[in-house]
Amino acid sequence: MGKAFDITLVGDFIPQLIQYLGVTLQILAVSIVLGIIIGIIAAILRLFHIPILSQLVVVYVSFIRGTPILIQLFLIFYGIPSLFQLINIDLSKVDPLYSVIVAYAFNNGAVFSEIFRGAVQAVDYGQTEAAYSVGMSESQNFFRIIVPQAVGIAFPNIANTVISSLKDTSLAFTIGVMDMVGRGETLIASTTHALEVYISLSVIYYIVVVLLEKIFRWFEKRVNRHKSGEVSSV
Repeated sequence: MGKAFDITLVGDFIPQLIQYLGVTLQILAVSIVLGIIIGIIAAILRLFHIPILSQLVVVYVSFIRGTPILIQLFLIFYGIPSLFQLINIDLSKVDPLYSVIVAYAFNNGAVFSEIFRGAVQAVDYGQTEAAYSVGMSESQNFFRIIVPQAVGIAFPNIANTVISSLKDTSLAFTIGVMDMVGRGETLIASTTHALEVYISLSVIYYIVVVLLEKIFRWFEKRVNRHKSGEVSSV
């Protein structure tokens, strides 16, 4: 059983935990960038109905949606070294941070692929017909007409995915990554003040999420500024 609750410890724990915020943000940033790349590729494969590959993407997305992120993390952390052992390559000493990034990248990639695909399909097909009528090629129509509008449509869901992924990174400590939660666990072990540690973590995560929401709100206004211009001109 932990010691008596002491609110003053929250002020002591926050500076110690925030030192590891960089690790958490590193996991988030790299996995989001890789996830966007994976998502774009997966979305294109499905949108253009590439044989076999589009079916593999369906299975991939379905698997990610149907399994918990924690299980996916363990599959990457334990599975990849086991596969490489079959060809006599030892990955047991590789930093578990890489396993976390790979796991979250593939998880985010599946989510982003559906966001991008849905956004592209949400663009009015009449604009595609209009583009063809003025002599645009399929690629010109896709990149000049569809993609700019799809980005605006997808942006709110992209922002939500980033924030959700930030909170999911708290599971990284389960495979030995020393992020904020990992540091929190060591503080709990050494002080037995679990509640104060979790309150401190909550404060830090909440502040970061609020800042991200403000940043995304600003970017969303920039991305969709042409829409507000259209509305004001009507």
